[in-house]
Amino acid sequence: MGAPGPEFGTGDRLFEMTEIERIQPMKGALAMALGAALALSLSASAQTADKAVVVISAHDLQAQIDQLVPQAKTKGSSGSTPASTGNLALKLSIRTTSGGAEIHAHYDDLMIVQQGSATLITGGTIVDAKTGNDGETHGPSVQGGKSQTITVGDIVIVPAGVPHQLLISPGTLYSALVAKIKE
Repeated sequence: MGAPGPEFGTGDRLFEMTEIERIQPMKGALAMALGAALALSLSASAQTADKAVVVISAHDLQAQIDQLVPQAKTKGSSGSTPASTGNLALKLSIRTTSGGAEIHAHYDDLMIVQQGSATLITGGTIVDAKTGNDGETHGPSVQGGKSQTITVGDIVIVPAGVPHQLLISPGTLYSALVAKIKE
């Protein structure tokens, strides 16, 4: 873990956010998280009346998941981009197998688990890391990272520069909304 992040809270209840924050959401947290992600993507000076508002219904989201599941079962993963605006891309990720390790040079990930569970490994170093022209670093695994289980309703924030990997248990169908926020 690196240096502590911003603090939040009121009065004698002050919390410190670290590089990776896992939040156990309460009712309505999904809507708040997506709203916060969209709000982060707009700067105060760039807000104008002609900006498009994006609304994706739960029904449409589930229809996209249902459409992507067969490919995920065949190939191990599938996905789509239901929305993109400014510096934010909202992705839908479906997995039936573990993913490789990665570091995003210019993007924060905000993940909201929709179904299934996974082991999230963060920190450490990427084994046999290779960095592409786009600044993205990939490898087969993370060594020396912190492991934690994430499940339906969990919200995970992975800042740019943090190694991470999702491990999916055999027979598990995992899906998540992933907001990629360009720094």
